[in-house]
Amino acid sequence: MEKLIITACICGAEVTKAQNPAVPYTVEEIVREAKSAREAGASIIHLHVREDDGTPTQSAERFKVCIDAIKKECPDVIIQPSTGGATGMTNDERLQPIALNPEMATLDCGTCNFGGDEIFINTENMIIDFAKKMTAKGIKPEVECFDKGMIDTAIRLNRKGIIPSPMHFDFVLGVNGGISAEARDLVFMVGSIPQGSTWTAAGIGKAQFPIAALAIIMGGHVRVGFEDNIYIEKGALAKSNGELVEKAVRMAKELGRKIATPAEARAILGLKTRS
Repeated sequence: MEKLIITACICGAEVTKAQNPAVPYTVEEIVREAKSAREAGASIIHLHVREDDGTPTQSAERFKVCIDAIKKECPDVIIQPSTGGATGMTNDERLQPIALNPEMATLDCGTCNFGGDEIFINTENMIIDFAKKMTAKGIKPEVECFDKGMIDTAIRLNRKGIIPSPMHFDFVLGVNGGISAEARDLVFMVGSIPQGSTWTAAGIGKAQFPIAALAIIMGGHVRVGFEDNIYIEKGALAKSNGELVEKAVRMAKELGRKIATPAEARAILGLKTRS
């Protein structure tokens, strides 16, 4: 079985310090959390950025400052900006980070009701536009899927040549409005993707580590971090993203999976290092 790629989603767009004081907002805090995750074994930093007061932003300038600062401390890590941003942002706002030519960026492949009045909108034309702009720059899309229909959309666009092969999927399970986070759901999602694809699984909240364990056993890859879950165990807040990554590493070792370095992750995903 190939080595395990661990992605750390260190802050997201909506989790707050009121929920866990260790959630990073400032550049210095984001670097601290990225470094803690990398040192614990993460190869990929899935990156949202915030203003110092915690307001989510997709500003290319803010992303550049954060990426440069992370790279200074963790020069080998893969940084994967989000193009999801936060609900209500325009397409142009969301796409700003690709101006920095990252190795990877997320590509959300469907609209999802996030609960209440929050709707995360990704129309087919938006998905096509985002995918074309990423691939024109040689940026590998991570195909984010919150439900089975989003996989079908990605496959259809792949057949049209809009999303290149081999595809790398991120299954996000347990989001309001998306597929639940049961074992049957992950098995269903994994069984729906084209042969030769790679995949990562992210469980939301209390599903983070049960889904991680399943992904490790099934030969996939794992995403953990404050964006998806702020607890190390029931009732105990995680002190850092690194603590969450350390738990995933311990689980992998117990289950017989070695951890991929960033160089090994690049080889598995077919990435080329950017200058």
